[in-house]
Amino acid sequence: MATATKWVLDPMHSEVQFKVKHLVISTVTGSFKTFEGELTTESDDFEGADVSFSLDVNSIDTNQEMRDGHLKSAEFFDAETYPKISFKSTSFTKDGDDYKLTGDLTIKDVTKPVTLDVEHGGVAGDFYGNTKAGFEVTGKINRKDFGLVWDGVTEAGSVVLGSDIKLIINVQFAKQA
Repeated sequence: MATATKWVLDPMHSEVQFKVKHLVISTVTGSFKTFEGELTTESDDFEGADVSFSLDVNSIDTNQEMRDGHLKSAEFFDAETYPKISFKSTSFTKDGDDYKLTGDLTIKDVTKPVTLDVEHGGVAGDFYGNTKAGFEVTGKINRKDFGLVWDGVTEAGSVVLGSDIKLIINVQFAKQA
């Protein structure tokens, strides 16, 4: 039986971004500034890794304070009641040179299965003798599946906000001794 190796997310070298259509003609990019995660693997190639991740809803940043306040409000994420968004993997499988990550995503009080693409950037040592592994996780979710149903319509009848949210998550994990 192989020994499990634990890797902890390095927030200094990681970022969580999302993109959503605004007025259907342009894209707004936002990020979450505070998050944590870990993965546990029994093999060197990460196949079958167990991944958990959570982020702080109050750390949302779209470069626009009023919009951020609206996103934290009860009309959207309701950060006061549901301060965390979490993910727990159910599978991490090889897909060519990369991986497919499937798991349960919880936003507010709604949990749904999602599958994300994972590009493995590699493993390297840093200046301090730590072993790091890098990944880019991408995918798309429909915000309405998670109870984020607020919709605005302009006077001219344009939908203010798209339903699909693109996720772009670049993470670096540090191998634990």
